Amino acid sequence: MLHQIIDRRLSGKNKSIANRERFLRRFRAAIHRSVTEAVRDRGIKEIENAKSISIPRKGISEPIFGHGPGGKREMVHPGNQDYLQGDRIARPDGGQGGGGSSASDQGEGEDEFVFQLSREEFMQYFFEDLELPRLIKTNLLAVPSWKNMRAGYSTDGSPNNIDIVRSLRSSLGRRIALGSPLVVRLRELELLMETLKADPQDRREEIKRLEDDIHHLKGRIWRIPFIDPFDLRYVNRVKVPQPSSRAVMFCVMDVSGSMDEQRKDLSKRFFILLYLFLTRNYEHIEVVFIRHHTRADEVDEETFFHSQESGGTVVSSALELMKQIIDERYPPGDWNIYGAQASDGDNWNDDSPKCRQLLELEILPRSRYFAYIQVTVEEQNLWTEYQQIAAVNPQFAMKKVQAASEIYPVFRELFEKQVHS
Repeated sequence: MLHQIIDRRLSGKNKSIANRERFLRRFRAAIHRSVTEAVRDRGIKEIENAKSISIPRKGISEPIFGHGPGGKREMVHPGNQDYLQGDRIARPDGGQGGGGSSASDQGEGEDEFVFQLSREEFMQYFFEDLELPRLIKTNLLAVPSWKNMRAGYSTDGSPNNIDIVRSLRSSLGRRIALGSPLVVRLRELELLMETLKADPQDRREEIKRLEDDIHHLKGRIWRIPFIDPFDLRYVNRVKVPQPSSRAVMFCVMDVSGSMDEQRKDLSKRFFILLYLFLTRNYEHIEVVFIRHHTRADEVDEETFFHSQESGGTVVSSALELMKQIIDERYPPGDWNIYGAQASDGDNWNDDSPKCRQLLELEILPRSRYFAYIQVTVEEQNLWTEYQQIAAVNPQFAMKKVQAASEIYPVFRELFEKQVHS
């Protein structure tokens, strides 16, 4: 039986993928800085798209072949009507010409290297040094999480997992083992044939029998298949149970009348960053969306980011709903509980102390981390109450934001990886 092996692996078409990965590893720090700076120049909804970024050209040059001294060379320079051989060409005034990094009053500068990052690469550099603080392993999920691990090789499996090199190696060993004795015997018969033909006596009967034996032996050698099902080797993978850290993030956003469009936009930008970060870095995490004015409601993702509903301000209604959901669905012994709240800080004076009590007594003791973002710089009454919490609770953090350019730096500061001793 004749077998054919066709390599349809995706990496086979992209011959430069190894060079690209090597380049990304080599200039990881510079690329990370460029990705961070690129966020300031684009809308928050465009983060997941591919992005052209630039890094300094210094240090990325590759070895090239050049002409040594001596010899005669003739070169044609298309479009040259101003210079002759030996002329010295001055740099352009005011910079380095087209496409440089920055202007210079000495007519000098540094070119930049521009290239494309895919969506996955951009998101990897964007979130690589962030994490959910104080995450711990809780009880295993009712449905265990499994991870495929390499476990040697097997003689059966899916065609997608075939190991071509080991299969060909097995094929070569089998053909050598089966064919070598036959090849040795064939050579012996061929030498005997030459001896009989050189004999002056009439040896036609023996020669005829010998030719039949040689023909039969060659047929046996030819019928040894190049590859046999016995030769095929497949990468063996086994499922290994993985401990699962169950986590839930509560996103609480103020949509009251004091939150104008600019403040709501700042809040939505923060929560969009948070949502992208959670869904990309944590496979098994639940997100609960809560919007509030005088009344708090649990909503879906679409309503949370796009609803136009508004009203008065009672912040405690959102915290009470968060506590109720925790009691009903997320026991702290089984879940890592996180909260993120965005508001302008404007609240009824009698309600702000109630918010502080709810956080201190009911929510923070059950939470791993809680972040509060105020989208104004004024000292509102809610900010004053929350300052008392931040002074004594390490799992509570609060920041102010007043411009879109501050969203990402504040987000990084809140969720930056902690150095564990």
